[in-house]
Amino acid sequence: MTPEQAAAAAKAGVLELGGAFSEDPRTLRRARMMGLSGWAFYVAGRGGALGDVRTDTVAAALGFIAPDAVLDGWEAARRVVPPMEVAATRLAECCRWGIEHLESFPRVGRLVELAQRIVVSADQAGMPLFAAWRAMPVPEDAPGARAAVLLHLLREYRGGGHLLAVRASGLTPLEAIIAGPDGEAGAVAFGWQPPYPPVGPLVRRRMWAEAVTDRITADAFSVLESAERVELVGLLDSALHLVRTEPATSTNGAS
Repeated sequence: MTPEQAAAAAKAGVLELGGAFSEDPRTLRRARMMGLSGWAFYVAGRGGALGDVRTDTVAAALGFIAPDAVLDGWEAARRVVPPMEVAATRLAECCRWGIEHLESFPRVGRLVELAQRIVVSADQAGMPLFAAWRAMPVPEDAPGARAAVLLHLLREYRGGGHLLAVRASGLTPLEAIIAGPDGEAGAVAFGWQPPYPPVGPLVRRRMWAEAVTDRITADAFSVLESAERVELVGLLDSALHLVRTEPATSTNGAS
């Protein structure tokens, strides 16, 4: 398996596992305990790793979220708590989710070993969010927590690569969303207002951007041997199956 093939094959597992903690009910409850809406927690939680920066800087780094929606979430959070504190809380929730959902994965140690080699070797150029998150101190050392954080970092790494690829393709972030699998629903979710551009002329460039994303993120996968890439993809698929088939009550923990 080539690095580019591995980057493409790992996409589903990285995106779902790396972002699952963000939508977990306990994470959203933690946001409410801080006095934040789920949206303010998401925007300030992701962008807060950059520090207490200007809103337009956060919007540029997040890329796919409408600037006005970033402004709403960022400023709402800043009125309550510093963005870096929101980011630290979000990272703690990522660790908590990992302990609850990945600690029981039989090969979590090997998943951590392989994912960590990719994350450590990844080139951060042009990927400010990935760089900021990689520099954040991790509050938990349990294997499940480490796995969740590494998957979150791989998700930010792919997201940064995708933003670069989309702009190189000549698409705007909104056009890329509209031409993607979520279409107008994705645009609404990220705060973009209609009217939306027609999809037809955008699809081919969107497909090109996806291929370039695989190529950009493939560089980090080259640190692994071919057999290790196959193993990592298998581990991600197995971990994803484990999480998807958990009893629904486990999402809420003891409560």
